[in-house]
Parts: sequence; structure tokens; C-alpha cells
Amino acid sequence: MKICQTVEEIRAACREARAAGKSIGLVPTMGALHRGHASLIEAAAAENDFVVVSIFVNPTQFAPTEDLSSYPRTLEADCKLAEQIGARAVFAPADKEMYPVGECTWVEVVGSMTKILCGASRPTHFRGVTTVVSKLFNIVQPDRAYFGQKDGQQAQVIRRMTQDLFMPVDIRVMPIVRESDGLALSSRNIYLSVEERQAALALSRSLNKAQALIGQGERGKSKIMQAVREEIAAEKLAVIDYAEIYSFPDLAVFGDNVSGEVFIALAVKIGKTRLIDNIVVACR
Repeated sequence: MKICQTVEEIRAACREARAAGKSIGLVPTMGALHRGHASLIEAAAAENDFVVVSIFVNPTQFAPTEDLSSYPRTLEADCKLAEQIGARAVFAPADKEMYPVGECTWVEVVGSMTKILCGASRPTHFRGVTTVVSKLFNIVQPDRAYFGQKDGQQAQVIRRMTQDLFMPVDIRVMPIVRESDGLALSSRNIYLSVEERQAALALSRSLNKAQALIGQGERGKSKIMQAVREEIAAEKLAVIDYAEIYSFPDLAVFGDNVSGEVFIALAVKIGKTRLIDNIVVACR
């Protein structure tokens, strides 16, 4: 497996693969790889001949008060895992490689899709995400790119950007990977104490409760979300940032009654750690 640190190195590796007639899959990550990331790499390896995993803690998607400096960085272990499950190249650039001095270009999806949920409390977050992902698409020129449903809003924003800019990349969104007790895998889970880890199960419990209510025929948006919020509020260590419901995949607001496919999304602080989770439910 090749480990590339410069744009030219990874471009050369991709040119070589493309010249040999190989399809290219890209898995963008910020490192600290876990089984959720592994599922993306495995999916990419099953559908492509040459898999690139990018490992880059993107500074432009962090606000000044967020955990950029303390975000876990485990490059050596990440490279070993990526190679074991099918990656053929890792792209691990420095900040200055991705954001050269004097750069003044951003790629941004505007409108309600980036103003709700994480966009409401992190107003510059998605501009950083779409800018770095567009850079990675231009550098690697993949046939397919793989994202996790845990970052469900992010995945739909990237899909919108790709469609609007006619980028020739197939966006593949893979299911959330959970622990046996329901906790969604996240690189930030390592911040949780034993007590906080147990408290974090309130997120998946609340989503399961919403799914059960919809399955029983409940269509009242306020009733469904009241049950979600009450389940989380019962956990003393949990503080809700947001708990909201939108149509899926467009993330549009609907009236008092839910219909079609719905996206129920959470952001909750457990101690000092902000966790997100979501579920997509079909109202039949």
C-alpha cells in the first residue's frame, strides 16, 4: 500500500491505476479509524479495483471552540487497518498541502439544507466539509466515494454538491455501524467515561422509540419528537443540542403529520462530548 502526503504523489498513484483500467473508490476520513470506517473501506474494496483512504483532520470544519487540537490522531494504526481491509493508497496530507498560503476559494451549498441541525449551531461547518471534499474529488477523481449514514446530513449535503456541480462521482452512503448495545460508532466515543458511555445509549433508545411509534401508526410530528426528547431528558448526563425530524432525503420541513421517509436526527452532549445519531424511517 502507498502512503502519500502530497497532492502530486496521490495523483500519480491514481493516474497509474486509471491507466491500468482500474476503477477508483475514495473513502474520505479524519482518521481515528474504527469499525464504522472499516465498513466503508470494505464496501469500496468490494466495488472498486483501487481504494484510496484519505486521512485528514480538516481544520476548516471546526469552529474555534471545538476539539480540533484534541481530535484523536492515530495515523500509523489507521494505515495498518486500511491496508488490512483493502486500501491500496492512503492520502495523509498536512494542512498546508490542502490549504496553501494565499488560498481564497470556498465551495458551499447554500439554502435550508445547511442551515438546520448541525448547520444551525455550527454555521461554518458544512462550508469546510464541502470545500475539502471537492478538493479530494478533484485530486483523486474517484468513480465512487463512500460516506457513513451516521453523518446523515453531511452525506446529503455532499450529494447535493455533487449533483449541482455535475461531478462525475457516485456517492455511496453506507449504514450506521453500532455497538451491540446500540451506540453508534464514533471517533469521539473515546472521550466518554464509563458512566458517560452508558448515558450515551439514550440516543439510540430515543430513536428506537420513535421508530416503534411510527410503526404503531403514530403520525403526529410533535408527539413523536416529544417521546424522543423525554427519553433523552431522562438521562441526567445528557444535554440536547437538537432533536428534530425532516423529510428524507431532501431534509425539508413538513407539517404536523409525518409521511413518506423521515429523517430523525439528534445531537446530544454527554458530559463534554457532543454525539450525533439518526435514523431513517418509512411511514407506510
